Amino acid sequence: MIPQLNKYSLEFPHPNSASQEGIVAWGGDLTPSRLHRAYYNGIFPWFNEDDPILWWSPDPRFIMELDDFKISKSLKKSIKKFKYKFDTNFEQVVKNCATAPRKEQDGTWITTDMIEAYTTLHGMGIAHSVESYLDDKLVGGLYGVAIGGVFCGESMFSYVSDASKAAYAALVKHLKEWGYDFIDAQVATPHLERLGAKEISRELFLEKLYKTRDKELNHLWKIC
Repeated sequence: MIPQLNKYSLEFPHPNSASQEGIVAWGGDLTPSRLHRAYYNGIFPWFNEDDPILWWSPDPRFIMELDDFKISKSLKKSIKKFKYKFDTNFEQVVKNCATAPRKEQDGTWITTDMIEAYTTLHGMGIAHSVESYLDDKLVGGLYGVAIGGVFCGESMFSYVSDASKAAYAALVKHLKEWGYDFIDAQVATPHLERLGAKEISRELFLEKLYKTRDKELNHLWKIC
């Protein structure tokens, strides 16, 4: 039986207690303190608008080792046509991720409550966005949560071919320069697999997370 979170406590069950599908718990809220505690422990929220909040730690876990990132010849050309910014249009990036069409799924799990919650995290310097611009117009980007030396990618969008991939390339470049260790891509997608992401066991993921989650690197985003 999947446990319900205690609304008076920020504690989560251990990720290894997750169901076969990867659900650790349900309920609770999306307050900044609870969200931070979740990511710090390798757990993230993912649910449809009409469902209760579900908290996940899947096995296997999908990650991007920064040195494994693959740039095709066509992407190398595309990268040059965009301009990139960090944390200048966070809320719009999240809203675009919620509304942009995507092949992998129908609808969106990025609800109004999710947008408000992650925008609050952004104001606290915990959530970040990478944006691609073409002719000064926002055409692609991504957002996620930085916990120590891991960037937990949440979603990306693209209105122009390669705009989100180019933003991802800019993200990887800066994370490597700043001393981050890897990107948590959560669950497997063909899109990120083609870029070099891979599945690892939850046990190995947690081991890697515990080694890096107390690094103090978030301030580096302010230099962009």
